[in-house]
Amino acid sequence: QVHVVESGGGLVQAGGSLRLSCAASGSIWGLNAMTWYRQAPGKQRDLVAHITNAGNTNYADSVKGRFTISRDSDKNTVYLQMNSLKAEDRAVYYCNVIINDINYWGQGTQVTVSA
Repeated sequence: QVHVVESGGGLVQAGGSLRLSCAASGSIWGLNAMTWYRQAPGKQRDLVAHITNAGNTNYADSVKGRFTISRDSDKNTVYLQMNSLKAEDRAVYYCNVIINDINYWGQGTQVTVSA
């Protein structure tokens, strides 16, 4: 059994910062890529940032230069540092991990950005 738990969401003013965390636990031998997605109300879930076991990263164009993804492999944890937040960053942020080619999702954490 695999557990994926996000934390760190909340309310922040535009221009502010938040740091999201996502910890994977349980039967996680074979943990590979870790990815952050987000879903705004009425919209599809979109990729925000992705990091491989080797530390290679990629980002959605909308967050490049503002968000940074990192991981602590010893803790099986991935982070998303979000700076210069904008109103359009408001969404539920979901963590996805791939273990032996199977996708696991967290329950999501809400990020709200006020003007």
